[in-house]
Amino acid sequence: MTNCSVKIATRGSKLALCQANLVKEQLEKHFPGNVFEIQIIKTRGDKILDVALSKIGDKGLFTRELENSLLQNEADMAVHSLKDMPTELPEGLIIAGVLKRGDVRDALVSINGKKLAELDENDIVATSSLRRKAQLLHFNSKLRVVDIRGNVDTRLQKMDEGYCTAMIMAAAGLQRLGYQDKISEILDPSIMTPAISQGAIAIEIKDDDHETESMVLEINHIPSLIAVKAERVFLSALEGGCQVPIGCFSESDDKNFKISGVVSDTDGSGMIRESVEGEIRTAEKTALVLAKKFLDKGAKELIQKIRLLNNI
Repeated sequence: MTNCSVKIATRGSKLALCQANLVKEQLEKHFPGNVFEIQIIKTRGDKILDVALSKIGDKGLFTRELENSLLQNEADMAVHSLKDMPTELPEGLIIAGVLKRGDVRDALVSINGKKLAELDENDIVATSSLRRKAQLLHFNSKLRVVDIRGNVDTRLQKMDEGYCTAMIMAAAGLQRLGYQDKISEILDPSIMTPAISQGAIAIEIKDDDHETESMVLEINHIPSLIAVKAERVFLSALEGGCQVPIGCFSESDDKNFKISGVVSDTDGSGMIRESVEGEIRTAEKTALVLAKKFLDKGAKELIQKIRLLNNI
């Protein structure tokens, strides 16, 4: 499979390009005779920067335009932050693989190096995520939480300019950009449960493009794929989405698999936390067991209420 030109669709932010180039570099190592070209595409989520994510709607906000490029044969593969991808993909597309997963956790960045437990009512914490907002307020109801949009550098600049005194972002994104020194604290998932599939870079292709699929399989990290597929099964069973306060993360070894989740009111007052343990070979079944525990505790009704209140 040589002398082939492969187009890789991606968003244009520094982080998105960093992640697309990680995919490109791995493919180039395995297929040195091929040419891999980055193709930047602007998504709806990139264009609407003056509205909270939870108010826009969550179906393909950062993915649809990239997926259209695949369906229209303008690109061969699309690289996404998997946490941005709806559980239902457009007909004709599949997730062919994922890179080895990065840090699944969230990180606190504060102007003065404060840890989460040190923040008080004088602090203003910024986040674009209802999930993070809910868990912040559950941890400390006195915190002032404000919305923030834009890429990582824009958000950091806003904090420097006084918009907020702290913010929560995905640790993996900060680490990939080389901003580890800006992290005040990596947050324990039992306090700040991450988004489903957080830290994972997904490669999406057309389901009948077997040549591209064979390339992606060479760089696919199977343990990471098992984990994120199970987490997405949990999300799908709850009929959740990227912009509702649902979190989930999994831990595993060669034999064992543990999956933990959270569903919350947006103000953190009503929260469900559960976890289930099983075997790695039945990870998706274990995820369904976890989902049933949530459904039995009223999670679906809670999610529907959140959707109505936020017009999601």
